[in-house]
Amino acid sequence: MATIADKERGSLARNTQSTSTSKKVLKAMSLFGSLQVIQILCSVIRTKLVAIWIGAEGVGLFGLYNGAIEMLSSATQLGIRTTAVRDIASASASRIALIIAVVRRWGWWLGMLGAVVTIALAIPLSQWTFGDDSHSWGFVLLSIVMLSTSITAAEQTVMQGLDQLKRLAQASLWGSLVAFLAVIPIYYFLRADGIVLGFVLYAVVTLIVFFAYRSRGVTALQRYSDKAKIDNKEAWREGMGFVRLGVLMTVSLFAAQLAAYAFIAYLNTYADTATVGYYNAGYTLFNRYVGLIFTAMAMEFYPRLARVQHSPRRTSLFVSHELGLICWILLAVVTWFIVLAQPMVRLLYSSEFLVIVPFITWAIVGVTLRASSWCMAFTILARGDGKVYLVTEVTSAAIGLALNILGYHLWGLVGLAASYIAWYGAYTLITWVVYRLRYGMSLDARVATLTFLTLIVTAGAAALMTLDLWPAALALAILVTTTSALRLRRAI
Repeated sequence: MATIADKERGSLARNTQSTSTSKKVLKAMSLFGSLQVIQILCSVIRTKLVAIWIGAEGVGLFGLYNGAIEMLSSATQLGIRTTAVRDIASASASRIALIIAVVRRWGWWLGMLGAVVTIALAIPLSQWTFGDDSHSWGFVLLSIVMLSTSITAAEQTVMQGLDQLKRLAQASLWGSLVAFLAVIPIYYFLRADGIVLGFVLYAVVTLIVFFAYRSRGVTALQRYSDKAKIDNKEAWREGMGFVRLGVLMTVSLFAAQLAAYAFIAYLNTYADTATVGYYNAGYTLFNRYVGLIFTAMAMEFYPRLARVQHSPRRTSLFVSHELGLICWILLAVVTWFIVLAQPMVRLLYSSEFLVIVPFITWAIVGVTLRASSWCMAFTILARGDGKVYLVTEVTSAAIGLALNILGYHLWGLVGLAASYIAWYGAYTLITWVVYRLRYGMSLDARVATLTFLTLIVTAGAAALMTLDLWPAALALAILVTTTSALRLRRAI
């Protein structure tokens, strides 16, 4: 009897922990999902105002400078925003204050590196971008952006690593809103001359807001970390772990961006610029917008996984739990996306873009495979296994490029949907091999079944819409949404 009672208590404890985790995951997803929607709206309105007040020239300048900032940030930030979260989340109580101080020190160092690189390349960047050196002072001013965003990224990393997600979301929200309101008068009064100043003001205001939230409700740990006495040599030595991993992540990101660029160049040569536009529009809809779900969940999932990285059993439980929740959410989201694909394209683009509807209808089915590979891939990052991460990502980029070229060559835009599904099928297999053979972990059988079921149901919805059976697809969407809602409600 005692053994049975112990088992019942153990089962109750696991269910209670699972319920608590489910609540936390869904709360984080709701919090950061809403935040990303607001940030996207601010970005859209900001671009719209530039287009109205400055015209096509302003939009062009905005895009060129923004592209330069993203490129320079990727090259000089060394992935600290992601890798250092792991070090903070997994640090022991006696070392966590020291790690926070190290991360903040590296935020300054990498920011200064970005600023120096931007100033040094100001004239070449102006010549490469505009054909002369007339905009070199604009790039010099962008060095302030590089420094500010790096320091802000360090503060974001600390908040995420300490699991202060509510504070991180509030700081990000108010930073975006206040910075957005601050740059509007700059664009209105200075027009084209205010584009660079707008970038600078946006970055500085965001940094100020984060510093304000850093000092609000400060914990004893944060007070200690603010006063932690470390010299540059110690900060360098302690930070090299996440910097090495960050370098490998940067190379991985570059490989992915290079593969994406190579395919766009192929598409522009083999087809035409309009086809590139259709592909980019469709890819943004099903990959980036739906991908907001993954980004929102990662804010809580990644540091939680990093804390249990040394326990294969707990890591496996967390990965299976996360994938299960994502599948229930995707069942509803993807099915409704498929049903509403045509009106969504009309709303966000125009009737000219309706040619992408078959493409996005089938491609989004592959998002389920992206979810499964995403959950397992985070295990590699949580363990700090940088070389394995580099190999998996570079291999994935090469496979994706080859499949995209083959898919378009055989079936056009619809072929790109098939290649997307096949690509993430291959990536899921790659991450599973690492997950199973290198780390000795496995997915829960019920979660694996749910993943397969999600794939089948969403593919069924795509088939119904392809056959113009809209009422049947609508009925399926309602049924799936009801089932998912009941299951998620039961989970929490």
